[in-house]
Amino acid sequence: MLQAPPFPIRIECPPGACVCQRDALLADPAGDTRILRLTRDEEKKLLAHIDGIASYAELNKLAERLRSQLGVVLRITPSNNEVRSARGLSIVLDELPGLCRKTRQAVPSAIRRSLERHPDIIYAILDAHDLLGPG
Repeated sequence: MLQAPPFPIRIECPPGACVCQRDALLADPAGDTRILRLTRDEEKKLLAHIDGIASYAELNKLAERLRSQLGVVLRITPSNNEVRSARGLSIVLDELPGLCRKTRQAVPSAIRRSLERHPDIIYAILDAHDLLGPG
């Protein structure tokens, strides 16, 4: 029998719709169940928060909070080719047991929309990766 954590958790996805391994995570007594705190309502709040990001510092703070509170690693890196817009950045949530496939797609999409509204964040990301530094 699966032991549910003492906090509200995300309901399971329909069979075959996701590969999040939620049940295996719940069955593992040593498993990190923090990601299951991201219920659908909490995910909507997270996406709304991401839409409000207006600076590189806020983006970094979001990435740190995702890591500390949910155990999710957010990676934003420039592609090897020329970066002309947010589409030239790789925005990925690392795979994690319990992390829904839809969430792994929705969060990067929301970040990309925010970056398109605030191109200065893209420049800060490029600068952080020394792509705009001295030649």
